[in-house]
Amino acid sequence: MESLFKKNLNEHLDVIERLNMLDAKVSEAIDLITSSLKDKKKLMICGNGGSAADAQHLAAEFTGRFIKDRIPLAALALTTDSSALTCISNDYSYKEVFSRQLLALAKAGDCLLAISTSGNSENVLAAVEEANRIGVKTIGLLGRDGGNLIKVCNMSIVVPSEVTARIQEAHILIGHTICGGVEINMGVVK
Repeated sequence: MESLFKKNLNEHLDVIERLNMLDAKVSEAIDLITSSLKDKKKLMICGNGGSAADAQHLAAEFTGRFIKDRIPLAALALTTDSSALTCISNDYSYKEVFSRQLLALAKAGDCLLAISTSGNSENVLAAVEEANRIGVKTIGLLGRDGGNLIKVCNMSIVVPSEVTARIQEAHILIGHTICGGVEINMGVVK
């Protein structure tokens, strides 16, 4: 009988092999984010649960450093301000926790990386819809069939899997690749 680790590893490798087809989409996301940052705009990132952790992780890679020491790049996770999250969800609704922050913080030309393994998170969907109204470039980092988010994002990267854990593993690989590509495009590392 195959161990759980070997089963997970085989699923992971299967998904990773299929990511080759996303090369052009990842490059497009790198270009969109680079364009915003070169115009002195910012990257905002949101998601729920593990995707919230990925949003925070990736924002830290941009503002701190990724591989080499470099200037900080303007990025923030909309998932980290517990007072804003609890205030908005209590006074309005959880559906608005990201869209209200966008309304307060976003400017036309900024970029939003919306992370959802299902593509159907209501609060992420509301954030993308608000971002579109403001003139923020929207990128979906999604899974499964892309859900409802694929229909409203300016561009989407959809991991070809139905398994949440495998999608999340691919999302962090893609997120790291985007960060590295933006660093190169910005000329802040070689």
